[in-house]
Amino acid sequence: MRRSMVAALVLAGWVLMGFGPARVYYNEKYRPQFHFTPERNYMGYPAGGVFLDGRYHLFYQCNPRGNEAGFHHWGHAVSRDLMTWEHRPLSVFPDNLSEDKEACTALPGSVVVDRENLLGYQKGDTPVLVAFYTSQGCGQRIAWSNDGGDTWQKYSGNPVLPYDETDQARYPKVLFHQPTGQWVMILHRKPDQDDRKQGFSFYTSKNLRDWEFRSHLAGFTGRPDLVELRLNNRPDDTRWIIIDGNGDYVVGSFDGSSFTAESIRMKCDYGRGFAGATTFSNLPAGEERTVQVALLNSEEWPGMPFHGQLAIPAELTLRKAGTGIYLFRNPVSEIEQLQGKSLSWKNEKLIPGIGQNLVKKAEGDCVRIRGRFDLKNCESFGFMLRAGKKNEGTELVYNVKRGTLSLMGQTIPLEPVDHKITLDILIDRASVEVFANNGKAALSSVLFTGENDRSYILYNTGGEIVVDELEITPLRSVWANGE
Repeated sequence: MRRSMVAALVLAGWVLMGFGPARVYYNEKYRPQFHFTPERNYMGYPAGGVFLDGRYHLFYQCNPRGNEAGFHHWGHAVSRDLMTWEHRPLSVFPDNLSEDKEACTALPGSVVVDRENLLGYQKGDTPVLVAFYTSQGCGQRIAWSNDGGDTWQKYSGNPVLPYDETDQARYPKVLFHQPTGQWVMILHRKPDQDDRKQGFSFYTSKNLRDWEFRSHLAGFTGRPDLVELRLNNRPDDTRWIIIDGNGDYVVGSFDGSSFTAESIRMKCDYGRGFAGATTFSNLPAGEERTVQVALLNSEEWPGMPFHGQLAIPAELTLRKAGTGIYLFRNPVSEIEQLQGKSLSWKNEKLIPGIGQNLVKKAEGDCVRIRGRFDLKNCESFGFMLRAGKKNEGTELVYNVKRGTLSLMGQTIPLEPVDHKITLDILIDRASVEVFANNGKAALSSVLFTGENDRSYILYNTGGEIVVDELEITPLRSVWANGE
């Protein structure tokens, strides 16, 4: 009898801990299967990203105490392919032994590689990782790791920029500016608490410790990022792009101290909750790409042990389109390793009102839909996503007359190219991301729907449309214990 009771208790423990037959760990109803999420508790903005020794290091703002914002630390995960992530121990902790919900907690920033050993902490062949972060109400600070990110220590000379209660400085983005041979830090600031002055301030340093103010650029409200991109992939023709946290961007030039705008402010992602965007630093030599990550924000994660998911890592490119220069954003190519066997169609003419659904055989809660559509004389076309017996689905619709693409209450301008629209749609258990016209515009949003809502409908109204090509592909889970 005693042995039976012990066995029953052990089995119950396995089930409760997620190690038994009833395991649902990472397979919960709204657990994304190929978007990054924390194991449990609250996740905010990505805190920074860096590549070192064959691995991408992702840091993210988190609350290890529960599913609400506050008590902010930096979480840490690593990956070799930007898809499959291994969770690591917490990296950056609140300062001054703070137990307060806000005071001296670790807000997002950025991570760089100290290849010149400017801080003097390198031991052996592995260069030091340096994390710049905002200690809330306690200034801009540094943490460093000389073991590839496994353990972290605080810089003894913190803060490198003291707290100023008049400017709300936060979110340090640090990068090396090769032409001037100096490090650049960009901070979101609101000088004199004046909303009209709110924007990005630029500082420079030769040693990563001592920072000198250079300039301020008003007109930005979120987290700063700054990248240099080739125009149409030509190495001799580049532009600098300043990016706000919601993905808005301005094309211009940067001399190492100040940014000069050459375009108006433009939008890259129009979706609900796209926030805290930032790019990875120190990408591999010869890998000429820029990879961006961002939060897909939602106030609620009903019944889930975690709160928050990241958008799919996306590659940023700069291209001419018509008379302008635009930022294009597309899923990284590594997502293709998750793809299963596709359903595909080519040169299909669709007539409205005949009661047929070309994609009726497609189903699933994790799929990729890619297609090019010749508008012909239709008035509109679109998809009903994640439809079910009791749910007509979430509508993605292109209105030909208005030249707009709409999803979940968000409508964006989208002009056809050669009278055609291209769509790349990623659907996970709790999100939908749409990259239109080869990534010129995107709609990224959290989407909650029923577990049995797994069907898709393609429709058109007011005239015919031709499906030049269309593929619907299942995407497998990146979690070993997912479905």
